Amino acid sequence: MTLRSGVVPALSRTMQLSLEEIHADIKRYYALKIARFGATPLGVDWSCLATQRLRFVQLLRICNFCLPFSINDLGCGYGALLEFLYERYPKSKVNYLGIDLSAAMVRRARRRHHAPGQRFVIGCVSPRVADYSVASGIFNVKLHYSRKEWEAYVAQVLQDMYRTSQRAFAVNFMAIRPLYKSTDQLYRTDPDQWFRYCREELGCSVEVISEYGMREFTVLVRCRDCSYM
Repeated sequence: MTLRSGVVPALSRTMQLSLEEIHADIKRYYALKIARFGATPLGVDWSCLATQRLRFVQLLRICNFCLPFSINDLGCGYGALLEFLYERYPKSKVNYLGIDLSAAMVRRARRRHHAPGQRFVIGCVSPRVADYSVASGIFNVKLHYSRKEWEAYVAQVLQDMYRTSQRAFAVNFMAIRPLYKSTDQLYRTDPDQWFRYCREELGCSVEVISEYGMREFTVLVRCRDCSYM
C-alpha cells in the first residue's frame, strides 16, 4: 500500500544518520534483554504480565472490535499484543502486522505466531497503511541520548505512525514523577507536550488517558479526515 503523503517533510542527512544510530542502539539494548529473559515481559523491559496487559487495554481503546480491521504493532517484541488480542477478543477479525527493530525479537515472534493474518517484519516503520497502529513502551528507555535528541526521535515515530494509520493510533509514555532527574536513562514527559504535538502538528483529535493505576499515560490519536470518528 502507498503511505499517506504530504505530512512529513524529507529528513535531512544529519537527522537520517542520527536515526540510524538510535535504531542501532535500540536493537542492541533489546537483543540483550530477549537473550537474557526470553519471550517474557522482562524480555521486552516490562516488570510483569499484569501491567503489560493493562497497557494493552488502554492502547486498544482506539479499535472498533465490532468490525474487521487491520493493525500495525510497532515495537512488537515477541508478539505479546497479538496473544492478548486473540485471548480477549477471540471472535474479532484482525489482520495483524508486528514490526520490530530487533531481528531476535522478530524470530521469537515468528516461532510463536504463524497463523493466517499474522505477520512479523524487521524494521523501524510499518511497510503498510493499516486501520490502526499501536506502540507500547517504545519511548521509555532513551539510553544515553539527550532529551532533545530523544524527543526528535519520538516526533519522527509519531509522524510515521500517522502516515501509516488510516483511522487512529495509540502510544504510551512514562509520566514525570517527583525528584525526576533529566539525566536518568528513562524518558518521562508531561502529557500536554505530546497532546499538543499530535493535535497541532499532525492535525488530529487527541485523547489522553492517565487514571489506570500507573505513573504513565496513553495518548489516543484519531485522524480528523477519517469518517470512522
